[in-house]
Amino acid sequence: MSRADADVEDLTELDRAIVNAFQGGFPVVERPFEPAAAALRERGVEVTADELLERVRRLDESGVLTRFGALVNAEEIGGTATLVAMHAPEDRFDEVVETVNAHREVAHNYEREHPHLNVWFVVSVADEERVEEVLAGIEAETGQPTYNLPKKREFRVEAKFMLDGPVPDGDVDLSHLGPEVDPESRRTLTPAERDLVLEIQGGLPITETPYADVAAAIDAETEWVVRTIKRFETEGKVRRVGVIPNHYALGYTENGMTVWNVPDEVVEEVGPAVAGLDFVTHCYRRPRHEGVWPYNFFAMTHGRSEEESEERIERVREEMETYWDVGDDDWDTLFSTRILKKTGIRMDERAEANTQ
Repeated sequence: MSRADADVEDLTELDRAIVNAFQGGFPVVERPFEPAAAALRERGVEVTADELLERVRRLDESGVLTRFGALVNAEEIGGTATLVAMHAPEDRFDEVVETVNAHREVAHNYEREHPHLNVWFVVSVADEERVEEVLAGIEAETGQPTYNLPKKREFRVEAKFMLDGPVPDGDVDLSHLGPEVDPESRRTLTPAERDLVLEIQGGLPITETPYADVAAAIDAETEWVVRTIKRFETEGKVRRVGVIPNHYALGYTENGMTVWNVPDEVVEEVGPAVAGLDFVTHCYRRPRHEGVWPYNFFAMTHGRSEEESEERIERVREEMETYWDVGDDDWDTLFSTRILKKTGIRMDERAEANTQ
């Protein structure tokens, strides 16, 4: 039995209810565990605020969660990130990967199943113009071309992973709780907002008063922290607040990046339709590279088995078929076979460069 399977089997009904209910929409109020526990009780899950707090803490400590708190949208904080593909020859694979990973701007790197483009990494920089400089350096050092695939349109980024158990639809949304705030039009951060972003990017303290603890850490008022995080939600700087699960620990071990050569005239219709499939976690339009990469549409799916993953990919294809005649050569699935680097986005540099 794998570690992931053991974790899933060991989860209690309360654990499953927490994971299902709170992958978004956790209340942004001074004592959030009280209304969160009340919402579970309304759905037949008997739990007190203290019990809920303790279970979230244990799920975090055991690795079932990667963290608890706000999922910061790095693109709205400052700088940019882009997806890049390249070929690492079999006899030089480790050497090429080591060279790529040595660049501090490379945040994530995966080996994927593809006859040519087998290395896929993310470059994150504070200044968009630095992307070309970083890629030029990688090409010079490895002797291999890189293929930049920046996001041209985002249709969905909502990685939620449901479990069998209570609240199976994950429909607990308490984001309406908290102060009423108005979004602001400015794109830059104040120094205080920058400090807040850097404090919460790795998660909130799992305590009765997480926002007050954040406020104490950055020498701010609790009310300001609550109002600012709430405003960040409305502005898109924070995608959601809640539990962020480790999908591998939940048994979602099959991760397929499906890529499609969608006719340009229908891609804007296809995007929202595919994004509406609840098991699609990421969905983007990206550029093609003539003669090397014919695909302009990416949809990421996750499954708990090869069979479930294949079924979900087939459902994506069926959805595509309602808009255009999909041929066998018009799509592919690139499964990840190895994590080569995973250090996260360098939020500090990007936030600092966008602070006034």
